[in-house]
Amino acid sequence: MHSRMFTLELPEPLYEQLQARAVRRQRTVADEVLDVLTGALPATEMLPDDLEQAIAQLVFLDDAALWQAARSRLASDAVERLSELNAKRQREGLTEAEQQESELLTYQYERMVLVRAQAALLLKQRGHDVSCLLTMLWPTCW
Repeated sequence: MHSRMFTLELPEPLYEQLQARAVRRQRTVADEVLDVLTGALPATEMLPDDLEQAIAQLVFLDDAALWQAARSRLASDAVERLSELNAKRQREGLTEAEQQESELLTYQYERMVLVRAQAALLLKQRGHDVSCLLTMLWPTCW
C-alpha cells in the first residue's frame, strides 16, 4: 500500500483530544489521526444510505458508547416475533402484512448486527480485547 505525506492544521482542542487519546492508548498522535480517519471512511459503498450513516457515526463515539453498541441486542419481543414469523413461513406461508413485518424485523436485526460488528471493530482498532463479545460472557467485557 502506498502512502502520502499530508500536513494538516488542527484546532488546538481537537489536537489535545487526539493527544490525550494517544497517551491513553500508548500510541502516537499520527496513529490516532489515522485511526479516526480510517473509521470515518468505512468501506460501505454497497450499503443503503441509512446504514452507511449509522456505521460512519460510530467512529465519533467514546469507548463506553462503543461497548454499549457492541453489546446491543434486538428487543426480545422483536426476536420472538421474528422467530414466530419464520416458523409460520416454513409451515404455511405468510400473509402480505406478515411478510412486510418479517422484512422490517429482519432489516432491524441485520442493522443491529452490522452496528455491533463495526463497534467491535473500532474497539479492537482502539486496542481493546473484544473476544468476550464472541461469547455470552458480556458482563466480563470492559
